[in-house]
Amino acid sequence: MTASIKSGRIGVIGESNRGAPIGVIGAGAWGTALAQMLASDGSRVLLWAREAELVAEINTKRTNTLYLPGVTLGEGITATSDLADLASLGVLLVVVPAQHLAGVLGRLPAWGGAGTRDIVLCAKGIEAGTGRMMVDVARDAAPDACLAVLSGPTFAREVALGLPTAITLACGGGEAQWQRLSAAIARPTFRPYYSDDIIGAEIGGAVKNVLAIACGVVEGLGLGENARAALIARGFAEMLRFGTARGGRAETLSGLCGLGDLVLTCASTASRNYSLGKALGEGKSAAEALSGKASVAEGAATAPVLADLAAREGIAMPIVDAVARLLAGEAPAREVVSQLLSRPLKAEQAGASPPQSAPT
Repeated sequence: MTASIKSGRIGVIGESNRGAPIGVIGAGAWGTALAQMLASDGSRVLLWAREAELVAEINTKRTNTLYLPGVTLGEGITATSDLADLASLGVLLVVVPAQHLAGVLGRLPAWGGAGTRDIVLCAKGIEAGTGRMMVDVARDAAPDACLAVLSGPTFAREVALGLPTAITLACGGGEAQWQRLSAAIARPTFRPYYSDDIIGAEIGGAVKNVLAIACGVVEGLGLGENARAALIARGFAEMLRFGTARGGRAETLSGLCGLGDLVLTCASTASRNYSLGKALGEGKSAAEALSGKASVAEGAATAPVLADLAAREGIAMPIVDAVARLLAGEAPAREVVSQLLSRPLKAEQAGASPPQSAPT
């Protein structure tokens, strides 16, 4: 396959075993990794990047040294900086940061092709200022599309290297959309599992980013593995409360896109959110911890809006609230943790009543 670039536009010449190219919007670490995975069987992938210099690097050197260094990109990947080049593609994976989703989709040309355009949302977050989930943002910006959510325990580098990965693919278009997308996206080492619960899938991904920051704080303060395990368990309880109150299903949140993703990102500095929390626990301010980073820690923008939504809807999320206050600089990390530890003792499960006095 060869690629031609004329007047800033890219034409892809040649055939693949999967027909029309798949579009990936966003050439950060995760978007590039998804493009690499999709191209692993010879499929054609059109990858949109905002930076012209990154487009040139991908097309000429087969690398993305800024976001995914050390990975040689497949020949099936062609990069472009013009969203119009993706206008005719029926499957688009949208991997831009959550806070830029509305702007990018707003510039995407309307669908003019036959059949249905599938837009798969791969960013995990809540829009600051509006409190909208990514599906709500996409519905407004691309009303002609059939929406799906891809979420689960995924480190970009491992996906790019072809290591085994399982994810949730939540399809707003039900089983018909699942049949289209699973055929397009599944690979031998990239295994999607079907769900029709796009609310639960979205909430799991958004909340786990904030909880990963909290677990990083535990690491930065040197509080130990007991504390981290307790925080994951209690954080998952917060995820369940918020998710089910919003209409998501508990079984979705207990799966790959909730608990699975939470376990992965709460235990490794390969997680951008965990690394941010670790820096906060070591005494850095949020501004210091975030400065100079090429990749986005989505939880930093999600935490304050999630805490506000929970407070307004009467949903108890003390860990999320603590992270929001820490990011806002309202208290140092040790004080925030001390406040969490001083909360009143209570039953672990809702509906269970603690004894009124200590047993003899």
